[in-house]
Amino acid sequence: MDIKAIVYTSNTGYTAEYAKILADKTSLPLYTLKESKSIEKGTPVIYMGWLMAGSVKDYNKAVKRFDIRMVIGSCLGTTGSMTDSVRKAHKIPSEIPVFTLWGGFDMNKLHGIYKLMMKIVGKAIKNKILKNPTQTEEEKKIVDMLDHGGSAVDEKYLEPIIQLLQ
Repeated sequence: MDIKAIVYTSNTGYTAEYAKILADKTSLPLYTLKESKSIEKGTPVIYMGWLMAGSVKDYNKAVKRFDIRMVIGSCLGTTGSMTDSVRKAHKIPSEIPVFTLWGGFDMNKLHGIYKLMMKIVGKAIKNKILKNPTQTEEEKKIVDMLDHGGSAVDEKYLEPIIQLLQ
C-alpha cells in the first residue's frame, strides 16, 4: 500500500490515541483533518475517525480530499463489531480495508448534541446488554464505560492493521 499519511478526526481522544500509536509503529506522518490542508489533494492516506450511528465521523469530508486506502473507526463497541455497517454507510469498495477498534467512552468529554444523543443511545445500549442473562466480559465493560467512562484503547487491536501495512 502506497500510503503517505494518517489523517484523523477525534472527539474524546480515543481515535487520537490509536492514530498516534499507528503513526509511531508505521513512521507515517500524522495529521488531524483540520491540519491536513497542507497535504496535496489526492494523496493516498489512512483515514481514522470516531463512529457515530454506524458511520465514521467526517469520512465524507476526507474522501473528497484524499485517496483513502484504509478506513479505521474507533467505537464504544468491541474491535471488529461494526465494520459492515461502516462499509455500507459510506459505500466503501471491498478492496479498501475497513477496521473498527474498541475505543472508549467519557460522557464528560462530550458536548452539545453528541452528549444528548449518547444519553439516549447509551441508555438503550446499556438496557439491551443488561437484559441479556449471559453477558460477555466485553459487554460488562461497555456497561461500566457507559456508567463511569473508560478506555479500551490497546495497541494489540492495531496489530492486524500494522501487519497489513508491512
